Amino acid sequence: MPNQLMPSCLIPLEGAFNFRDMGGYRASDGRSVKRGLLFRAAELTGLTPDDHRQLEAIGLKHVFDYRNRGEAEQKPDPVIGQAINTRVPANEAAEQAPHIDLVEMFQKGLHRHFSSDMLTKMYANLPIGSSSYRELMKLLSSPETNLPLVQHCAGGRDRTGVGSMLILLTLGVPYETVMEDYLLSNITLMSYHQELFDMAAQYISIEELRSFEDAMRLQEKYLDASMDSILREYGSFERYLELEFGIDEAVRARIQDYCLE
Repeated sequence: MPNQLMPSCLIPLEGAFNFRDMGGYRASDGRSVKRGLLFRAAELTGLTPDDHRQLEAIGLKHVFDYRNRGEAEQKPDPVIGQAINTRVPANEAAEQAPHIDLVEMFQKGLHRHFSSDMLTKMYANLPIGSSSYRELMKLLSSPETNLPLVQHCAGGRDRTGVGSMLILLTLGVPYETVMEDYLLSNITLMSYHQELFDMAAQYISIEELRSFEDAMRLQEKYLDASMDSILREYGSFERYLELEFGIDEAVRARIQDYCLE
């Protein structure tokens, strides 16, 4: 994709992709999320020296990793300046599972388990009773100490997408805007997705490839499944914040005052 079409929130790194500043979004009260505080990204293991210099200038205090043990051991997070690296798997059930790379997944036919329905169910489960998001929101609850922060998984789209939703909604950003931020990964990951599809085409049929492509592209119904779970379980996002994370009205106002301008 031509560079002029890439969104301005994308940090131009050589060794990492989908690294985005979540600042600039307007909250319901008219204020906007400050830039340079909250970031989302894909895996970071390939950062170059120039990338490190660029990120160290941001002054990151925390790198928060949603990946499971196998993913993190295969592609470990680097140390970025003085930032503290924290890993709490968003999908706790996969924590002890051996990591299978993508070629092996297609060779063994495991891609057949990867479907739109599977992803919808995963998104529905992610935000409820999650140690990972509890730790993330604990960090957000003390923004003076813990920001700037980058949260990431492998592609920076699914697990990170849900985390980004929780952060932006806490800041009072409307859900419609949160959805736009989520779907933006279809643009920022366009080359990554195409490489994945080209590789998959070597191992699976055309019909299977089309099904895989459809499931992989981010859709509104995926993030809606997370939000629907929250509302079904708690009745409101405000009640969810308080009962899941201990973020009451006063704590939320303090977070917003720090992160909005």
